[in-house]
Amino acid sequence: MRPKKTRFINFNPRTTYFKPQEIPLSSLEENILTVDELEALRLKNYKELKQIKCAKKMKVSQSTFQRILHSANQKVADALINGKAIKIDGGVFKMNQKNLLISKNKKMRKFKCEKCKYEWEEEFGTGKRGAEMSCPKCQSKEIHRTDQSGHGFGKQFWGYKEKK
Repeated sequence: MRPKKTRFINFNPRTTYFKPQEIPLSSLEENILTVDELEALRLKNYKELKQIKCAKKMKVSQSTFQRILHSANQKVADALINGKAIKIDGGVFKMNQKNLLISKNKKMRKFKCEKCKYEWEEEFGTGKRGAEMSCPKCQSKEIHRTDQSGHGFGKQFWGYKEKK
């Protein structure tokens, strides 16, 4: 099997978990929707772009885009019909920083993964705590803040406690 080509996305989801109401989390099955699959749904179904334009935005072929979209539709339909949770996580993608519309008024937190050296930004106020986050590229928990403010700036990895 060939390695997957990196998909480019222009959207950072603020909410990454959806579950049916009144069903305990412990008894739910879960479908994992990758970030690139969510981007395909956003471009085609929410933005209502033509498939060829969606593929160009994600920098993949039209047939690859169709496969990504089909997989996303299957997972969402299965979750809705069978009462499963949807977790948005993982995928082979790169944030297209040039095309992200980030307001000058929004403050951003900067992070770096020590495992794969990937760097990214998260808005303040998303409800994501550093200790609960993982690298969007490799899912490692070995991440730290690189901006010059906030808890944990350059000190230690979240989840890691130094022994005295």
